[in-house]
Amino acid sequence: MPPRRIDPIAARAFAVEVVEKLRQAGYEAVWAGGCVRDQLLDRVPLDYDVATAARPDDIRNLFGRRNTIAVGAAFGVITVIGSKHSGNVEVATYRSDAEYIDGRHPVGVTFCGAQEDALRRDFTINGLFFDPTTENVIDYVGGQHDLNEGVVRAIGNPAMRFNEDHLRMLRAVRFSANFGFPIECDTEKAIVLLAEKVESVSPERLAAELRLMFSRHGRGEALRLLVGTNLIGPLFDHRLKEAESFWCSASDVLDAMREPNISLAIAVLCYEKPRLAADICNHLRLSNHERKLTVWLIEAIMGLESDSLSAQYTDIPWSVLQPWLAHEWRFYLFDLMQSLAAINLFSTEKVDWVSEQVHRTDADLNPPQLLCGNDLMQLGVPSGPVVGKLLKQLRDLQLDEKIISKEAAIQWVEQHCDSD
Repeated sequence: MPPRRIDPIAARAFAVEVVEKLRQAGYEAVWAGGCVRDQLLDRVPLDYDVATAARPDDIRNLFGRRNTIAVGAAFGVITVIGSKHSGNVEVATYRSDAEYIDGRHPVGVTFCGAQEDALRRDFTINGLFFDPTTENVIDYVGGQHDLNEGVVRAIGNPAMRFNEDHLRMLRAVRFSANFGFPIECDTEKAIVLLAEKVESVSPERLAAELRLMFSRHGRGEALRLLVGTNLIGPLFDHRLKEAESFWCSASDVLDAMREPNISLAIAVLCYEKPRLAADICNHLRLSNHERKLTVWLIEAIMGLESDSLSAQYTDIPWSVLQPWLAHEWRFYLFDLMQSLAAINLFSTEKVDWVSEQVHRTDADLNPPQLLCGNDLMQLGVPSGPVVGKLLKQLRDLQLDEKIISKEAAIQWVEQHCDSD
């Protein structure tokens, strides 16, 4: 099922409605976190979070249990269900966290006031509150200053924040790269010091963070930061060991992508190493689609740049190129090729020619076969491997326009049988 498309206007209106309903019931309520940050950066928030003095049961009673999901009630988080246009809003009770012992979850929470809630959050730019009714920003952590200065800074002691949740180190990299904000000095030092702890983060959470990191603006800079902060090793189970020049080139390729995703990114990081790519996809527990796409892209690029295809593609039989350029994933392949051209691994002429081919119609790229296996056997070809071999030869002749009709195909088979 394709993801729902959220209407930003409807999403904002619903988030205002949630705050107003909580306030009418006597509870303090504000917007919190990323939606506040994005709004102050003149970006359209992708979703909205609300922080409130209401307790989880109060929230569910107010909005109705059928209209809420207790997604994280133990931590004070309730999802209020909106329309298909507005999306949902997460409502969290102000809380302070007890000690973290697993690098992700506190052993318990204590419900508290707004200031204590702000102080437990990860970065100052994410620790802001906003009152949508008065349009006032509520800042207990210096987040407005850091937004204005353009810096990613951990709230309080950076090492403490990262020990609470090791994934926050990757989030620091993503925010820095996406917003173009440098990571504050002490925050960066803590990441370098604690980088190995990323190994304890679940593969699913790492993959989710990488999907965001490698699909958004600044993905090349994100790779540079992963290398510079020593996160690249533990993030990929120390399987990627490349020279500095490789990382520089890979970053340029990532930046050149037009429709980036995690499969394309890993195909770049594991250039010409399909087995390594499969291992990394399995390590991150990516979906079967993501893993297969990653490996296919690497194998396709290796095929298209092999010594046997060193000539201009126009001089190569179409039957040799068609399995790659008529594939359902051909547009991903073209994106990767044109990105690799940014570091001169493919010529402009080849990229332009491939662009023309992949934009042809499916019927033109992959016309129906002239004959099938039953046709060959009716013509006297014995069943067995020879049928497949002849079909492959016939298909190549068809793609190269040496045989263009069913009648000519039958004649070719009959001649082949006679010669045998």
